[in-house]
Amino acid sequence: MNAKRVLYTVNKALLFACVSMYFGTGWSLVLFSFPGAGELTPANYYAQFVPQVTAATDFFRGMTMVMMVCCVILVIEEWKTTLKWYGIGVLLLIILATALTIIYIFPYNRSMAAGIATQEELTLVLNKWMRLNIIRVSLWTVQWLLVMIYFLIYINQKWKKTPGYVS
Repeated sequence: MNAKRVLYTVNKALLFACVSMYFGTGWSLVLFSFPGAGELTPANYYAQFVPQVTAATDFFRGMTMVMMVCCVILVIEEWKTTLKWYGIGVLLLIILATALTIIYIFPYNRSMAAGIATQEELTLVLNKWMRLNIIRVSLWTVQWLLVMIYFLIYINQKWKKTPGYVS
């Protein structure tokens, strides 16, 4: 296997790992954290929310940049094929999810980090934050699906080129 093929293979694996991190983190949030949101109060939400969101933001900031580079490499690899559209689609969804996060979600993160004093304000902020995150998790899910579909098509094409392959 030549160096270019190794780079492309590692790139695909890294992209799959990254979209899987978003996919898993997002669905974990929706399935396991959102149901407990009604139990949060101004007295207890900070410890349940702010450190975790801050850590996730720091981690995903770097990972998002890695994902963008991986998508560009995938598009370059597949430029002469129709498979490039999967990389382009994932890249556009990364940009859209990032814009959603920066423009709409981060202000709520900052509000919660600054401190919320009333239950009414906390409920309002959490409800808006959760609705926006459902949109973001949907975008992350489509990213994951596009990468999975890409892999299924890619692998199927490779198998068809394998001597002795029977469909």
